[in-house]
Amino acid sequence: MLPRMGTTGGKTDADQTDAHQVEEAVASCLALLGTATDRDWAGVKAGRLDWSCRLTAEHIAGDLISYAGQLAGRPQHAYVPFDITLDDGTDNSGVLDVIRTTGALLAAAVRTTPREVRAFHPYPFRSANREGFAAMGAAEVLLHTHDIAEGLGLTYEPAPELSEFVLTRIFPHVRPGADHWRTLLWATGRGELPGRAPVTEWRWRNNLVIPTERLTLQGVNPASAADLVAGGEGGFEWIEGGPFQGTRDAATFLRKAYEGGVHRPEFGVFTLVRREDGRAVGGMGFHGVPDEEGRTEIGYDLAEGARGQGYATEALRALCDWALARDDVRTVFATIDRDNLASQAVVSRVGFKKVSEDGDEGFAYELGR
Repeated sequence: MLPRMGTTGGKTDADQTDAHQVEEAVASCLALLGTATDRDWAGVKAGRLDWSCRLTAEHIAGDLISYAGQLAGRPQHAYVPFDITLDDGTDNSGVLDVIRTTGALLAAAVRTTPREVRAFHPYPFRSANREGFAAMGAAEVLLHTHDIAEGLGLTYEPAPELSEFVLTRIFPHVRPGADHWRTLLWATGRGELPGRAPVTEWRWRNNLVIPTERLTLQGVNPASAADLVAGGEGGFEWIEGGPFQGTRDAATFLRKAYEGGVHRPEFGVFTLVRREDGRAVGGMGFHGVPDEEGRTEIGYDLAEGARGQGYATEALRALCDWALARDDVRTVFATIDRDNLASQAVVSRVGFKKVSEDGDEGFAYELGR
């Protein structure tokens, strides 16, 4: 994903945006279901689910408080062991009060959790940050409100930006469509899209994070990539001089792959974030998925203020170790400009071997299992 080898973590406005999306999703749920509190929710199935509309509404509240608890307690290996139980005799209006309350708790947790904090969630890499929990919470609200509405014969059409928020954060592997809501329904087995096969099994995908001694390599999602392309910081707090242009160029390639439906997050772009202060120092990633022979190309850049401190070597070693541990990767290669002695030294320290010269363009290096 990144061009040839060249050369945070504080709170930003992103936490406000993430929390706002949770609040808006909950508001859309309450606005619709508030019109049907006099209906029988317990005796009607929620759309294609085996649950009743009442149980599905209670499930929404349970998910919201669970995600708030994960962000507050920050467990690393399991869910915080608690559940929510409604008082006997709680009517449908009372259930909506609980959804309103648990939604507010999740939004508050998102707003007050530093961006570098991660807590346990099983899918697919065993953790999520505040943005991930906000997107998962919004997804639970939107999708299960749809299920309840379908069961009760109501029409539900949330604002398109809510579906786009969910898709670009936790469905990076799904090709976007013109209608974000229809795309989200299709991606979760709740609808059809012309030209796409029906979905029968699905999981959302939080970003991959690979830790090193001094850094975390944090997978960039399509929303962050779009912000980088537009000149923003991608939701990260960068050191002075960052992000370097190569990272923005890589984000452009990521967005094109996403829009074409060929983006695979594990082989995308990673932001290099220092553990000591949560600041981003550079970008690193792959040019695409492995080919039929198991070869994949890697590249990186660093902000000028982060060079000469061993960050590139540390990150490259970790990312190559991760890739070569997979069954579908046999070789990682890099192409380096002839006059870029610093990057040649980096790959050599990691164990890459020079395998060819590309005329005046540069050298090719490979690292195998």
